[in-house]
Amino acid sequence: MKLNPIIVSLLDTDLYKFNMDQVIFHKHTDLCGEYYFKCRNKDVVFTPEMLDEINAQIDHLCSLRFTREELDYLRSIRFIKNDYVEFLRLWRPVREYVATSLSESGELGIVVSGPLFSAMQFEIYLLEIVNEVYFRMKYDYEKLRESAEKKLDEKIKAFNSGKYTFSFAEFGCRRRLSLEWEDVVVKRLAAETDKCVGTSNVYLAKKYNLTPIGTYAHEFVQMYQGIDSIPLAYTNHYAMKDWYDEYDGDNGTALTDTITTDLFLLDFNRSMVNNYSGVRHDSGDPFEWGEKIITHYKKYGVDPKTKLLLFSDSLDFDRSQKLFDYFKDRTKVSFGIGTFCSNDTCEKALNIVIKLQYVNGRPVAKLSDDPGKSMCRDEGYLDYLRRSVEFRINREK
Repeated sequence: MKLNPIIVSLLDTDLYKFNMDQVIFHKHTDLCGEYYFKCRNKDVVFTPEMLDEINAQIDHLCSLRFTREELDYLRSIRFIKNDYVEFLRLWRPVREYVATSLSESGELGIVVSGPLFSAMQFEIYLLEIVNEVYFRMKYDYEKLRESAEKKLDEKIKAFNSGKYTFSFAEFGCRRRLSLEWEDVVVKRLAAETDKCVGTSNVYLAKKYNLTPIGTYAHEFVQMYQGIDSIPLAYTNHYAMKDWYDEYDGDNGTALTDTITTDLFLLDFNRSMVNNYSGVRHDSGDPFEWGEKIITHYKKYGVDPKTKLLLFSDSLDFDRSQKLFDYFKDRTKVSFGIGTFCSNDTCEKALNIVIKLQYVNGRPVAKLSDDPGKSMCRDEGYLDYLRRSVEFRINREK
């Protein structure tokens, strides 16, 4: 079964990839990284035919270049700088940076290694490829599409009837059924409701004249663990400082849980509270997290109603409404909804990730508020990181 090209534009990725890459381009071009694929679902089997198609799609991806029109669009985003856009004019995905494998039991392996400013760009493209290959080759795609259409119809009716009253952005690139379907979802949610404020997908934002939305991901904080001069328990501090230096307070939603929210709050001091427009939740109990953040703002005399809580952890629409009702009178609230926008079908979606695991040969890790989301290939390092975090929290709390 030969599929049409899945990635048709290098803009078909999350905005935060460009945001993070711009900082790396300006400040950390000496860093090299290794990313590893993981499927968190049990009993998922990839076939040799799927692997062949995934490899063919990666080959096609690496033949793409940014067009002049695409570069002009990136230049129009207020915080993307001209020298970085000119770098992208020269940049291309390098096929030799990606290695794939398949075990006898059908476990898919993908490793991306290379200069961090280049290797990091593969993540979303590869997840999009793996998802679409898997769902088109394993299932009756038209049946999946039909079930997704029914569910989308129900969601739009729920917004228009007043059942759902919150604003949200579509965050579905990495988990989508297909580009074709994500395109339909974004177009309809933007046209048929007044609550979709934009999409993380830069290609679709450009296509439908929507706001591209995103700041940074866990990998951005993780990469500082690979810099010798930075103590492990202070990586949030240096990440936020570099981010603020790059964007001068623009593009300012901070991610709290790369090495636990409790540690993040030690570095989210009065200056950072004022510099950042809000924070994003991506693990742990969202209600407890929200209370903790509101208390932290009040500690510095900041009115929480002037700040944004952005929730993005495996959200569906009903859960988002509950969170909105709980917090709406106390702070600004918005949501990034992924799988339940772009891959809500009659079959279970894949829970697949590609995570940064080494920087300059050193292990790095995500130490999430949800222990199940922690990921590291070196258990000894993960334990050392955990102890470093606990030591600083106990010393400074």
